[in-house]
Amino acid sequence: MTMVLPQIARRSSNWWALALRGVAGILLGLLAFRMPEITITALVTVFGLYAIIDGIFAIVAALRGLRELDRWGWMIVEGVVSVLAGLTALAMPLLGALVLTWIVALWALVTGAFEIGAAFRLRKMIEGEWLLMLVGFLSMALGFFIIARPGVGLTVIVTWIGAYALVAGVVTLVLAFRVRKWANEHA
Repeated sequence: MTMVLPQIARRSSNWWALALRGVAGILLGLLAFRMPEITITALVTVFGLYAIIDGIFAIVAALRGLRELDRWGWMIVEGVVSVLAGLTALAMPLLGALVLTWIVALWALVTGAFEIGAAFRLRKMIEGEWLLMLVGFLSMALGFFIIARPGVGLTVIVTWIGAYALVAGVVTLVLAFRVRKWANEHA
């Protein structure tokens, strides 16, 4: 930490920018806990906009590939599907929230399966591989839980985002004041 602090302070004497980031994180965390529906709406909106932009870039890349006689068919299909998914998420936010929930559930299942597989492979190389296996089982349990109860799963996702934002905000705010102190001592 002592090595990182001088680098941050040298690059920017704007400790207040770090402090504002910290405060924004804290506010986002509190907002996610206090008004989860707004957080869900924001997540779906970001997902929708991302899918549209990603789809447009895929279509552009496919059309450029068409000019150069490259294979482009699947990429244009991907782009169109992505744009339609984004538009659907923006037009029907409840459906977008459900899709986002399913994506997180599938991610947890796949990640968990890979972690369990990695734990089996690491058994001969390291001690404590059971910890990775435990994390894999927990990840898969989360995935199955979200699939079984997607409404509750969405609330869990928002709660995690809120907890992360709150903790990251506090840590960033503490860092901002440490940078300010360091900058004042070395001014």
